[in-house]
This record gives sequence, structure tokens and C-alpha cells, in this order.
Amino acid sequence: MPYAVRLLEVLLRSERIVHLTISPAAVQVLESEMNRRLDLRSFQAEALLGPVGRELNLARLHYYHHQDFRAGIASGSFLTAGMVICPCSMGTVAAIAHGTSQNLIHRAADVHLKERRKLILVPRETPLGIVQLRNLTACAEAGAVVLPAMPAFYTRPQGIQDMIDFIVGRVCDQLGVPHQLFARWGC
Repeated sequence: MPYAVRLLEVLLRSERIVHLTISPAAVQVLESEMNRRLDLRSFQAEALLGPVGRELNLARLHYYHHQDFRAGIASGSFLTAGMVICPCSMGTVAAIAHGTSQNLIHRAADVHLKERRKLILVPRETPLGIVQLRNLTACAEAGAVVLPAMPAFYTRPQGIQDMIDFIVGRVCDQLGVPHQLFARWGC
């Protein structure tokens, strides 16, 4: 979840409009990894973003419940610059690979693939078995970018925040969002 929260912060700081949906499993991971409690029925951005939320323009953040199939992002006629699923569970990868659209996350991902828009999946599970590898391959073959949460060490990270920023920076690169989150190779 630190990847997701930092990505949200960077996108909002870069004045992007963000359409957000969160699964119940992500709420559990958020509490476990960042000690933040979130209620999906009465979403509060500050509960997700923590203290940094006070510094951001939250009017650019649009939240949709994960079961709201009437949300704009469920339709191909709703234009976006791309979609990121971060972190992306193997269950979500399987749903995307097989087009099951069980929730708004799956449906929005399906829309991005069918409309040939950028879809970035940030899996972080390890190890991966043959089922997960086949599902990731199916997503990539359908047009998704698979960007595992594997930090680089050529940047000489000084701590966890540097490793988080590397992954968030690579996601931003895929979205065309300028950043200075890490030193680039050879620069």
C-alpha cells in the first residue's frame, strides 16, 4: 500500500485528476501495512493519504465504490489517460485475464484493454506459480503493462522511501507524468 498511497500523492501533486476505487482487500492491506483505517461507504481521502492529504488538492480526487458499475470509469466513452492497479493481487490479475468484471476495478481494467488505453498492473506477490505467470502473460498479451514492484538498486536507495519512489516513478513514466523521484540510469 505504500506504493499506492505515494502514487496517489504524486499524481495529485502533478495536478492530475484521479478517479479512485479501492477493494475491500486493499482496505485490509492498508490497515495492516500503514495502520490506516478506511471506510469504503463513507470514504475520507485523509484516512487514506494520512497527514500529506492536508497539502493536496483533494478536489481532483474522485472516489467510486468498488461495486458502483454506474461510475464513469466503467464505460469506454469515459476518457482517461490510463489506469493503474497498485498493488495488484493475483486474484485481480486472474479476473482481468479472463474478463470476469466482478467489481469496478475489473470492469475499468477491461474497458482500458478493449479501448486500447494504458493499463498498468503492479503485482508484488512472490514467488509466482505457473497459473499466475499465465494470467500475467494473458494480461500483457491483451495490452496491459506488467510493472512488478521490484525496486532497483543502481539508484543506491538510502531507505524504503527511495525504493517506493523508484516504483512510483516507473509507473509515472508509463503514464507520461514528469517526476524527479529517482536518478535515471546513466544520468
